[in-house]
Amino acid sequence: MATTKNQSREWLWQYSQWPDFKWQAEQLQPLLRRAYDHLGQLKGRMASVDGYEEFTLDALLVNIVASSAIESEKVDVYAVRSSLARQFGINAQNPIKTSEQSEHLASLMRDAVTSWQHPLTVDTLLQWHRWLFQSQTPLLQKVVPGELRGESPMQIVSGPMLKPRVHFEAPPRSIVESELNRFVGWFNETADSGLDPLVRAGITHLWFVTIHPFEDGNGRITRALTDRALAQSDQNSIRLFAMSEAILQHRNAYYDILEHTQKHGIDITRWLVWFIETLTQSVEGALARIERTLFKTKFWARHADKPLSESQRKVLNRLLDGDFEQGINATQYQRVAKVSKATATRHLTDLVEHSVLEKLPGGGRSTRYRVTP
Repeated sequence: MATTKNQSREWLWQYSQWPDFKWQAEQLQPLLRRAYDHLGQLKGRMASVDGYEEFTLDALLVNIVASSAIESEKVDVYAVRSSLARQFGINAQNPIKTSEQSEHLASLMRDAVTSWQHPLTVDTLLQWHRWLFQSQTPLLQKVVPGELRGESPMQIVSGPMLKPRVHFEAPPRSIVESELNRFVGWFNETADSGLDPLVRAGITHLWFVTIHPFEDGNGRITRALTDRALAQSDQNSIRLFAMSEAILQHRNAYYDILEHTQKHGIDITRWLVWFIETLTQSVEGALARIERTLFKTKFWARHADKPLSESQRKVLNRLLDGDFEQGINATQYQRVAKVSKATATRHLTDLVEHSVLEKLPGGGRSTRYRVTP
């Protein structure tokens, strides 16, 4: 991120109709029907999963980790999971020591999704920003936690300094407060209105990231706001999918569509199409994880009486978790189980004889095995 001299250009926020967004409803309707169908399936499937708390914990964790990764920020996954478990009252298996950063990140996510019934305020957003940056050491401090950006023009640029390419320019500092107050007012007024909840979440995302009120952390707070809008859509704090994960998987497309939307007028149909399709993909990912969980539960129930070693169970769990989509061979088994080559071959033969694994087509050293359906 860098700043350059202001350029004469008409951005989304400079249009006279801003922020009276337009979109082509007929293009969105089939996408919205598909999204709601997937969300309905997700809620239905969760009814057959024992202990949805662990599933929710993982979804929240993935959201935090992925949202940070989108900005190339790394977090301590295990510490954040322990912080989330503690704050949400979930008994985590093998909890580890937390940190100030992990506690702050968990606090931000908890407030975003559990306080959905409370009106949003500018103070809420400032607190989220403090949670993002308070744990930084003074020498690494890039921004002042809990304060809006300074007077310098806010632009996102790339390329050589003498001829930079401007991807985005945010509103000037002089109008940030008024823009932020207008956004917060709209967010609260539309929480229970006739506006489609998923469309509202997409507008929330675009509107806030356009204002870009902070020196840093705008993307992560934008995605936390999106989580709150989606919690209001569900009227439920239980999160079953992680949209930030799907955005991370398509990060280049995410930045491309945001840039396109900033440069092409007040009609945001293309952005909303991308947003709804990406949300649907995240729900599909959650459904796939539930299916793996159910299959895993049934698998171990079916093979509960088999005399399996700890090494065999470890490898089988990795297979059941989807770590080896093309099946596992003897070399990979040896590496995962930390056993000799001869032992790996013997274990695999034993698992096939007990109908726990089956051979995939092919032979010799390349023979692969998968869990028996």
